Amino acid sequence: MNFPTSRNNVLKKFDDFIKKNILDYNKLRNFDFGIQNRKNISSLSPYVSHGIISETEIINKVLKKHLFNKTDKFIQEVLWRIYWKGWLELRPMLWNDYLIKLKSLNEKYKTNENYLNALEGKTSINCFNDWVGELKENNYLHNHARMWFASIWIFTLKLPWQKGAEFFLKYLLDGDAASNTLSWRWVGGLQTKGKNYSAQSWNIEKFTNKKYSNVKLIENALPLMDKREYKVTEIENTSEDQKKNNLIFFESDLNLKSYNVDSYKNVYCLLLDNDKRKIKLDQKVLDFKREILRNHIKSISKEIKFLENSESLNLFNQTKEFDVIYPSIGENMSFIKHLRKTKNINFRFVKNDKDLFCWKFSNKGYFNFKSNIPKIISNFKLS
Repeated sequence: MNFPTSRNNVLKKFDDFIKKNILDYNKLRNFDFGIQNRKNISSLSPYVSHGIISETEIINKVLKKHLFNKTDKFIQEVLWRIYWKGWLELRPMLWNDYLIKLKSLNEKYKTNENYLNALEGKTSINCFNDWVGELKENNYLHNHARMWFASIWIFTLKLPWQKGAEFFLKYLLDGDAASNTLSWRWVGGLQTKGKNYSAQSWNIEKFTNKKYSNVKLIENALPLMDKREYKVTEIENTSEDQKKNNLIFFESDLNLKSYNVDSYKNVYCLLLDNDKRKIKLDQKVLDFKREILRNHIKSISKEIKFLENSESLNLFNQTKEFDVIYPSIGENMSFIKHLRKTKNINFRFVKNDKDLFCWKFSNKGYFNFKSNIPKIISNFKLS
C-alpha cells in the first residue's frame, strides 16, 4: 500500500473516496479484499492519528456531499478514535498499568517459542501468518483483520494481549495508545466486561472473499478476567496558567490551525526516538512520522524548529517554561511527565476544544457516546 505523506495528496485521496466509494461503505466496510484493493475503506487512519486531517474536517467534508443517514457508519467509525481517546484520558492509570504489566511479561516471553513463532508468522494458521507479513511489510491492516488477529492471538495462540498490543503499536502507521490498547482489551473481553470478540472461521471466509477457509480456531473461548475497575478522573487543567513564549508540539497532533501558533516567540516540533520510548517502533514507522512532520512544517508560515534525539534534551536544559499542544495519554505524555519530574520544567497544556467537548461523552460506554453523536456533529459544524 502507498501512504502519501503530504496533506494535499491525502485530501485528494479522501475526496476521491467521498466521490466514488463512501456510499458503499456501509455494506462493504467489513470486507478485506487485500492490500491491492482498499477502495471500500478510506485508509485515513495514519493521517487522523497524526492530525494531518482532523475528525472535524472529515465529517464536515462528508456531510457537505452526502446525507448523514447514508454515511452514518463511516462517521461512527471516524468518531471511535475520539471516544477511545476520551475514555483513556478519563482513566489514565490504565495506561500506566499496561506498561507495568508489559514490562513484567518481556523477560518471560523473551524465549517463548509460541510467542516467537507468532512474531515471525510461523504458526499453523495461514491467515494469521499472512497478516503478520502484511503488517510488517505495509505497516497497516484492515480493521476486521486486526480484530481477527487479536482474537487468534489471545484465544487460539493463548498469548497475553499486552504483547499483542505492543506488536501492533510497533508496526502500525496509525498506532495510537488509546485506540490500540483499548481495542485489544475489547477483543479480550476486558473493556466490555464479560463480552469478548471471538473470531469465527465462517466470518473470516466470508469477509476475505473466500481467500481463507476452514481456519482451525478456538471459537468458544471465555472472556479474559480482570477485577480492576478504573474510575473516571478529571482531566488535568492548566489552561488558566499564564501563556508561555515557547510552544512544543508532537507528531500526534499536527492540526496546528486549531492553535494560535503565530503568537509564540519560538515553536518546536518534537519526535521521540526509540531510546525515549517504552515501546520501540519499527524504523519504517519512525521514518513515516519524520517525513510527515517535515512536509507539514514546510506548509506552515511560522518558523518551526524540528528537534529529535539529543536536540530535545538540549532545549530542556536551556529553557524551563513551555506551552504544549496536549499530546494525550501515551508515549509523548509520558515523556512530558518525566521532564516535569526530573528537570523541573513548567508545562502548560493547550487542548483542542473539539476533543474536550467529545471527551465528556466518553465517561461511559460507546452506546452513550453514540447517542450523543448528533450533538457532536452540531459542535463540529460550528467550526
